[in-house]
Amino acid sequence: MIRPYDDADLTEVLDVWYRASIIAHPFLTEEFLEAESRRTRDEWLPVAETTVYALDGRVVGFLARLDSEVGAIFVDPDHQRRGIGRALMDHAAESRPHLELDVFEANPVGRAFYEAYGFVRVAERLDQETGQVALRLRWEPTRAEERPG
Repeated sequence: MIRPYDDADLTEVLDVWYRASIIAHPFLTEEFLEAESRRTRDEWLPVAETTVYALDGRVVGFLARLDSEVGAIFVDPDHQRRGIGRALMDHAAESRPHLELDVFEANPVGRAFYEAYGFVRVAERLDQETGQVALRLRWEPTRAEERPG
C-alpha cells in the first residue's frame, strides 16, 4: 500500500535507505553513508513530498521528491523485483509532466531500473564529494501512453 510518509516512519525509512544503499553503492564509504543518512533525516525528508510503500504495516520502500526532482527512491533488498519501485515511481509520475533524478554511473542496479522505466540521460557530472560520475536522467510520458505501465 502506498501512503504519505509520517514522522513515525523515520526509523524504517532510514533502515530501507541504508540496506538498499550498501547494495547499490558499494563504492561509498561508511563515513559517507552515515553523513548521507543524517542529511536524509535532517534536510531532505522534512521538505520533500515522501511516499512510502508498506506491507503488513512495515515500510519496505519509499520515494522522496521535490516538485519533479526525485531525490530518493529505495526498496528494501528483501522486497526488490516485486514491482514496489515501479509502483512508487508511477505514483510520483501521476501528477508531474516529467521527473528528473541523479544516479551514480557505478550503480548498475539503479541505472537498469531507471532505463527500464523510460528515463534517458541528459547530462553527467563528477560528484565532488564522492569522486563518482553522476548521471542526470529525465523521464517524460510518451505521446502514445500517458504513463508507463
